[in-house]
Amino acid sequence: MNALLVVTALLTATPITLEETRALGRKNTQALQAVLDVTVAQEDQRAARSGLLPQVQFGAGPSLVYLGRRRQVTTIPISETEVITREVESSSNTADSYNAYLSLSQVIYNRALWKQLEQAGVNVDATKNLALEEADTSELEAIRRFFALFLSQATLDVLQATVTRSEEQVERSRALFLAGRVGKTEEISAEVNLGNDRINVVQRQMQLVADQAQLAVWLARPGTEILQAVDPGVFQQEPAPAPALDDALKQARQHRALLRALVQRVRVAELQRAIVQGDYIPRVGLGARYDHTSQDLGPFFSEARLGNVFNGGITLTWDLFNGFLTDAQSARAQANIRKAELTLSQTGRELEAEVRRAHQALEGQLASSKLATTNRVAAAQGLELAEERFKAGAGSTLDVRDAQLKLTQAELVLLQSRIDVEIARYALFRATGTLNPGDSQ
Repeated sequence: MNALLVVTALLTATPITLEETRALGRKNTQALQAVLDVTVAQEDQRAARSGLLPQVQFGAGPSLVYLGRRRQVTTIPISETEVITREVESSSNTADSYNAYLSLSQVIYNRALWKQLEQAGVNVDATKNLALEEADTSELEAIRRFFALFLSQATLDVLQATVTRSEEQVERSRALFLAGRVGKTEEISAEVNLGNDRINVVQRQMQLVADQAQLAVWLARPGTEILQAVDPGVFQQEPAPAPALDDALKQARQHRALLRALVQRVRVAELQRAIVQGDYIPRVGLGARYDHTSQDLGPFFSEARLGNVFNGGITLTWDLFNGFLTDAQSARAQANIRKAELTLSQTGRELEAEVRRAHQALEGQLASSKLATTNRVAAAQGLELAEERFKAGAGSTLDVRDAQLKLTQAELVLLQSRIDVEIARYALFRATGTLNPGDSQ
């Protein structure tokens, strides 16, 4: 019954290759969020550029002034030497007017604005490199989940083969019992062994479903989708040896996007200091404004030659003293530069350690894979010998079962070790920044 369920699930499963998994892994949710960060940085660059472009404004609207009743002193001359001073009370009145204006301003020189634009450009490059880092991380996790699914599928095949061997052992034990060559306990032991093997299959089927869901979710596909990992061919050829450690370290220094991003972060911090220190330098700008005013809406349009005002000029602004604010901001920027440099140095050391660990892991998995291959051959020979002895009446079900378990264990270890070799190799690619060579700069 369980075998029928497995076959049915495989028939309805969606096959997915390793290459498809890698491509989709670079476009999962985390990677897409990193790409959106690049878009935000690019728009910040546009915003920084806007301050250097001409600024044009237009405004228009009516205005109303209300003056309430008020007392005021007026002086009336009555002769060349005499005046009369009287206090009068004026009535309230209103005055309306209509105004439109067009203004233009243009920066001629502002060092801070130019440095802000340069800083925004460097920040875009740094964000792109961080997006590449996130894409590599997402792809490596997709690769790991793909191989986890493939491992479950291959493990099920091994366990099913073990069930088949146990079924054959039950038939042999029953036949030998009926022939009077072995006791009933041999047949019972074989049936118990068969039951345990079937339990192992059921438990692995549950793990298979979990691995399918984990891969589907990571690839931004429905969690209910049944995926089937297509055999990537890891058993069809001997794994290639690990590269030299010195070569791996050299590649990491040249291609790892994280290092490029941190170098650019140092530059961003340096430009922030330049922006702050721009306050030490005068700023020059050009401004022009045209106003048209009328006391009545009709003449506003019909008498365009009246009520016009135009002014323009060049302004120079220089902060001679601002309470040492620029000094404080400059010192703060210098501290941030030092922090960025320390982060870069520490990350470089951590990267070297990461490459060394990944390199050692690959070499260790390669050695384990060779040993596992030898063990599998020996275990197969042991099972063949135990079955021949049992058929000849010189052995017991316990001997056959022990040989079966050793073969199953050897096959599972070989399967795990070969998959671990592939995962370790991709992890080394990730550490050296060569997981996708086309993305390296």
